[in-house]
Amino acid sequence: MLTKSLKQTRTFNAPAATIYEMLMDSKKHSKVTGATANISTKVGGKFSAWDGYCEGANLELKPGKKIVQTWRGSDWPEGHYSRTTYAFASAGRGKTKMTFTQSGIPESEFEGVKKGWIEFYWEPMAKMVGG
Repeated sequence: MLTKSLKQTRTFNAPAATIYEMLMDSKKHSKVTGATANISTKVGGKFSAWDGYCEGANLELKPGKKIVQTWRGSDWPEGHYSRTTYAFASAGRGKTKMTFTQSGIPESEFEGVKKGWIEFYWEPMAKMVGG
C-alpha cells in the first residue's frame, strides 16, 4: 500500500498546556469536535475520537510538550495505523506553535485527512482560544 506523510503548523493564542489538554482530555476533546472521545492519558493507553471513527494508542506523552500516537480511521485498511506527532513550542506572550506530523497515511485517504485536521481540529481549537 502506498502511503504519504503530512506536516502542518499552527499557532494558537493559548499556552501549550491548554492545547495539550484540548487533545488529551476526553471532555475537552469532545467539546472541540462535538463528538465523543475516550482518551487514555497513559503511555500505552488507547484512545478513540469522533464517535469511534478514529482510534489508536499513546506512544509518548510529555504534557505541554509532545504527543506521539498511532492513529487510524475506521475506514482504513484493516490493521493499518499511521503515526501522529504533535510538538508544542512557545510562540511568545502565552501563544503556542504546534507542529503536527502524520506519517503512514494511505494515499487514497491523504486529501481527506489533510483537510480534516484543519477543518475539524485546528480551526475549532483556534476559535475556542480566541485566535
